Amino acid sequence: MLRTPLYDLYASYGAKTIDFGGWDLPVQFSSIKEEHEAVRTKAGLFDVSHMGEVFITGSDSQAFVQNLVTNDISKLVPGRAMYAAMCYEDGGTVDDLLVYMMGENHYLLVVNASNIDKDVEWMNRHVTGDVHIDNQSDQWGLLALQGPLSQQILQTLTETDLTEVKFFRFVQGQVSGRDVLISRTGYTGEDGFEIYAKNEDLPALWEAIIEAGKSDGLLPAGLGARDTLRFEACLPLYGQELSKDISPLEAGIGFAVKLTKDGFIGKEAIEKKGQPRKLVGIEMIDKGIPRHGYPVFIGGQRIGEVTTGTQSPTLKKNIGLALLSNEFTEIGQELEVELRGKRLRAVVVPTPFYKRAK
Repeated sequence: MLRTPLYDLYASYGAKTIDFGGWDLPVQFSSIKEEHEAVRTKAGLFDVSHMGEVFITGSDSQAFVQNLVTNDISKLVPGRAMYAAMCYEDGGTVDDLLVYMMGENHYLLVVNASNIDKDVEWMNRHVTGDVHIDNQSDQWGLLALQGPLSQQILQTLTETDLTEVKFFRFVQGQVSGRDVLISRTGYTGEDGFEIYAKNEDLPALWEAIIEAGKSDGLLPAGLGARDTLRFEACLPLYGQELSKDISPLEAGIGFAVKLTKDGFIGKEAIEKKGQPRKLVGIEMIDKGIPRHGYPVFIGGQRIGEVTTGTQSPTLKKNIGLALLSNEFTEIGQELEVELRGKRLRAVVVPTPFYKRAK
């Protein structure tokens, strides 16, 4: 299995690892609930070095990326990032990703780990003109420091003024004497930073941040808490809320789909299909936890399925996200979720389930 540059440190922090898309990654260090609570109230540090980093350069790179993704990258300037999706011609989702504008005709695309090879093949298939695609995923590591105390912890290790790094912006600087790229996007519903660094610098950066945050209650955190945190904030996960069979509009990320721009791969199909299904929040009325893939019914009619569900550590409720036929998505709509052959009552509720106070 694939391993990140931090693998040799995992055992000393008590990590329990699992196979995640071919990567041997920590699902937890202490417990999912403890790590979830630390991120919501203090801070947590995640190893997300499995993510992919693909650099796009060349005089035609802006036009290439603009055609490739759903968002309008013409709005970007150097030092800013943007969330977007890549679509197939039929409107299904290749991947969701972040686009960083490093400079003129110079972009960094950060893609999901399980999709790196597929995404790069898709990009290469659509190259026209002067475009150079450089997949550097095996050279870069990535840490995510998340939580309300993340800025004060990281500020002790860098001379970069982190107050100047606004949401969806980034700078190149140093953390604990190592050259890094620091961005502020997040995938937990909390404030926080991403620290991109060369593989060889990652173990020292991890240990420096852990030590700097010890007195503030920072905990190393794994994939389990990352999933419950992003789920409460209703941030999509590829393979669950997004897939080749689910369009960005259906998944609720229409804000990153600019149908007003000249064109992108999949635009015509998305416009034609519209939004026959919609991702909604559900809360269980009967006792039971909705899980990925559980079918959803009204009467005898199957109307969709659960994409993610759990008992929310923050809300202490059994909740889920479900992709349903559009006509059954009104707030307050009662429905049934089939759990192991038994249908239990649930209701459509507003999302996001959790939103941090500004």
